[in-house]
Amino acid sequence: MDYNYSDELKTRLRRIEGQVRGVLRLMDEGKSCKDVVSQLSAVRNASDKAIAQIVAENLQRCILEEQEAGGDTDKLVREAIQLLVKSR
Repeated sequence: MDYNYSDELKTRLRRIEGQVRGVLRLMDEGKSCKDVVSQLSAVRNASDKAIAQIVAENLQRCILEEQEAGGDTDKLVREAIQLLVKSR
């Protein structure tokens, strides 16, 4: 099964990449622990949102495919929930 990730999602990940570079810059500049941790927290929150978006888009597609095939979608929902729980 091929996955097609949206440009919006890729843009979100590039923004996270920039945030990580910013954290490294703060560390290179010897900034305070508070500043570094604050920015890392922003990276984590942004990553969590990206994970949720990926799981939601995939789940939607998988449910539609499973419904078309006449299958049961409960297992797909459980797997998506497990992915989200595991990501935390």
